[in-house]
Amino acid sequence: MRWTLFATTFALVAGCGSALERSFIYYPARGLEGSPRDYGLAHRDVRITADDGVALHGWYVPGRRAVTLLWSHGNAGNISHRLHNLRLIHDRLGLGVLIFDYRGYGESAGTPTEAGTYRDARAFRGWLRQDPAARVTQVVYFGRSLGAAVAADLAADDPPIALVLETPFVSVQAMANRTLPGAGYLFRTRYDTLERVTRLRAPLLLLHGDRDEVVPFDQGRTIFERAPEPKTFFRIPGAHHNDTYLVGGDPYWDAWERFLGQHVPGW
Repeated sequence: MRWTLFATTFALVAGCGSALERSFIYYPARGLEGSPRDYGLAHRDVRITADDGVALHGWYVPGRRAVTLLWSHGNAGNISHRLHNLRLIHDRLGLGVLIFDYRGYGESAGTPTEAGTYRDARAFRGWLRQDPAARVTQVVYFGRSLGAAVAADLAADDPPIALVLETPFVSVQAMANRTLPGAGYLFRTRYDTLERVTRLRAPLLLLHGDRDEVVPFDQGRTIFERAPEPKTFFRIPGAHHNDTYLVGGDPYWDAWERFLGQHVPGW
């Protein structure tokens, strides 16, 4: 996420409308710059419609295990910018992956909003229940950065077998206040990850780099401390906001393996 001078600027132009607020929170890219096929992965295009009529797009990549990761990505780019990460998840963990673009991102129609991103996640969760090839799998939710708030919201109302949050922030208000104290109250957009995790009914793995330059490490710790058991925290030494799965190396993937082995039946 991009937060530099974000709250200060917004404070100066408060009251100019929701379009301006969206411009500080969402950084979508429309054009897809590749597909799983470019990384040697078989996949299906998933095209569905949210319950408010917005057309959405994602990719389903089957894995060698009967476990599917429902992936809510961060606030910039689109699903094609996660392909290297996707291949590593697929190859290292054997998981199937359903990664989707929020409305306004990639080939999904519409304009991003907080309520809209929540609807989008629910629509793809529904697809996993209905598709003959996917519905037999167990589902783990995975969210990074802004996507952690989306995944936590879904998990609070529709519990998965397990939840993995990476580099999560407490809320939009908390992020704004760290730049300009008091600016948080100006935002109607919440993404209150902290509140959502207090209502979890699923095991939680929280991963956070201790050199995260975007979302402070202590915000990840705060979320973890408020979450109910069972839960696991993994500190990624030397990792920034966007290089966690690269800097973390084998210990990072081992943390995933241990957590899933403890909480996913038949792992």
